[in-house]
Amino acid sequence: MADRSGMKKGLTRYGDEGFALFLRKAFIKAMGYSDAALDRPIVGIADTFSGFNPCHRTAPDLVAAIKRGVAMAGGLAVEFPTVSLHESFAYPTSMLYRNLMAMDTEEMLGALPMDAAVMIGGCDKTVPAQLMAAASANVPSLIVVTGPMMTGDHKGERLGACTDCRRLWGLHRAGEIDEGEIEAIGGKLMPTAGTCMVMGTASTMACMTEALGMMLPGGAAIPAVMADRLRHAEASGARAVAMAKEKLTPDRIMTPQAFANALRVLLAIGGSTNGLIHITAVAGRLGIEVDLAAFDAMGRETPVLVDLKPSGAGYMEDLHKAGGLTTVLRELGELLHLDALTCSGKTLGENVADAPAGWAQDVVRPRTDPVYAEGGIAVLRGNLCPGSAIIKQSGASPELMRHSGRAVVFDSLEDLTARIDDPDLDVTADDVLVLRNAGPKGAPGMPESGYIPIPKKLAQQGVRDMVRISDARMSGTAFGSVVLHVCPEAAVGGPLALVRDGDTITLDVPARKLALEVPEDELAKRRAAWSPPETARAERGYKRLHLDQVSQADEGCDLDFLTQRPFTAKTPV
Repeated sequence: MADRSGMKKGLTRYGDEGFALFLRKAFIKAMGYSDAALDRPIVGIADTFSGFNPCHRTAPDLVAAIKRGVAMAGGLAVEFPTVSLHESFAYPTSMLYRNLMAMDTEEMLGALPMDAAVMIGGCDKTVPAQLMAAASANVPSLIVVTGPMMTGDHKGERLGACTDCRRLWGLHRAGEIDEGEIEAIGGKLMPTAGTCMVMGTASTMACMTEALGMMLPGGAAIPAVMADRLRHAEASGARAVAMAKEKLTPDRIMTPQAFANALRVLLAIGGSTNGLIHITAVAGRLGIEVDLAAFDAMGRETPVLVDLKPSGAGYMEDLHKAGGLTTVLRELGELLHLDALTCSGKTLGENVADAPAGWAQDVVRPRTDPVYAEGGIAVLRGNLCPGSAIIKQSGASPELMRHSGRAVVFDSLEDLTARIDDPDLDVTADDVLVLRNAGPKGAPGMPESGYIPIPKKLAQQGVRDMVRISDARMSGTAFGSVVLHVCPEAAVGGPLALVRDGDTITLDVPARKLALEVPEDELAKRRAAWSPPETARAERGYKRLHLDQVSQADEGCDLDFLTQRPFTAKTPV
């Protein structure tokens, strides 16, 4: 059979292709399809609706809109389920299962007969998992996100998940908000369906996906409950049919130049630190290495332009009203690779040129008057992080960007939970809180525990920020002087494993340095006495596969056998 499209694609192997096609069509007719419908190009819709995923509550509406668009363009849309992840509903962390979702989606893209795919993402790990799958399966694909929530309100104060969750919970820990009021606030932080409405990981990945070219223009910032969100989904369905006919595959879109555009946008929006891990994993699926030194150099010349929490004051609906990501792309201008091809079939520059003209607004700043003079993320080096570490400098306290302090060490998440609020904990506001064994292997899964809470006794004294260091991640909605992704992690013997209470640690963000002020001969003695923690072990199942294969944060925390090696290109370029 020469034609390998539609129902003829990827026939089940019975040893008789004619029979395989006959049987497939006979079975799918039980779904009520006619022969005329089955002769059309097939667009698969990766449906990530789940009762455990409120960010994806609107997925059924999006499926219907995508189907409408596919039908209008002459295709047949068929939805299929995949793993669905929500940050707050996955134990011990959704990051542990991002690669599982990527594997599931990749296998379905290859196993099911589809000529193109539209994938519905939203909550933090879903979009990166889908991009990773698209990169590996290389089926014509594009992303539709569920979109951000609208803001809530409490006593006249505008609220947004989850930056305000963390800020207000901190006040509750400090005794400034009582039990009754924090419960009332909890009912107002997430007033609609959708993803967090600040520039957290979900919104960051949506913006990066649009900049990468894997989402139709204008899709990143539309709130989940707006009609425009459904119209965008319909247009995506129609475009998927065209992509199938054009054979516009992800490898033609996700080039080193496209990844450079996504990284530039990550810096300019004050995006989530998780965005760097995720885009590194996506690039790795295509044999493209993310050059952290080049990324940091890019950050020196790319200011934060978007005035959204946690780096600014606004919310995603404000960015949508300001023109969405197009306004950011237009302001970045020549800093971008405007000739990069996108899923629209046009270049990024052509997409921007086709968008409506800008208008007066104060959400996206001009480059001459930025929210923050450099990019939101800085890459650190030093004897405490020979691989790398990062800090979201746009969300940190300026006075702590150069700081030396005494280490107060927590050996695990359990140790942190047990001691952080102990009134007898030997800690002052000038100390440096250190959490270890919370990385990809140590936790396992690298949970968002890097946002170490301020010890309660200090919070009650009015302390709102301290330097905190870990091999963990933190939520994109979080803020503070928090050093993350220390590589190599402690569980594999990285220098973080050697830190002891009372050691001096020096952070110098302008110089991009993170140093443990302990003589090398002393560190050698400690290294010789070190043994791996008990926590990073598993007897069976996916967790064992993860622990055996997961890479470090600077390589995206993908499973090693899923990364295309050797790398054949670098980004940013």
